[in-house]
Amino acid sequence: MSRSRLRRKPSASNAEGLMARPCGAKPAVRRWAQRRPEGMDLTEVDRVIAGYNGEKSWLVMILQDVQEGYNYLPRAALMRVAERLGLPLSHVYRVVTFYSSFSLTERGRYVIRVCNGTACHLRGGGHLRDQVSRVLGIPEGQTTADKMFTLEVVACLGACALAP
Repeated sequence: MSRSRLRRKPSASNAEGLMARPCGAKPAVRRWAQRRPEGMDLTEVDRVIAGYNGEKSWLVMILQDVQEGYNYLPRAALMRVAERLGLPLSHVYRVVTFYSSFSLTERGRYVIRVCNGTACHLRGGGHLRDQVSRVLGIPEGQTTADKMFTLEVVACLGACALAP
């Protein structure tokens, strides 16, 4: 493999959050970047960013504060953060999808996490998940209609001795 192949310039997005040149991103990500919901009040997002003096190095903290306000990270808020910090939307999206504590979908007030790790699975974690799903009336990864509960299945909660 030639060195020139390894030193290609990375793809970037333009000021509108659209891909400036083709890259390996999935088409769904490009469509996501093109849509901007109208009517969403983003003054709170601007206030959070101003609280960190618009510093790019505080991106994770800014996203945490924004998520605390909305209980998830709306697309319009991510676009505003990228715009105000002068970052490509793809960079903000990459950070959000890397950390499991961030959510791109609205969560309930209470998040119920059921472990599906090996120890929990062998000791009935799947049955527990099915029971919680039945009682709440939602499949895993969904939120109840009243926005009170979200059911998530995780790989490990770190309490294997207490399984499930």
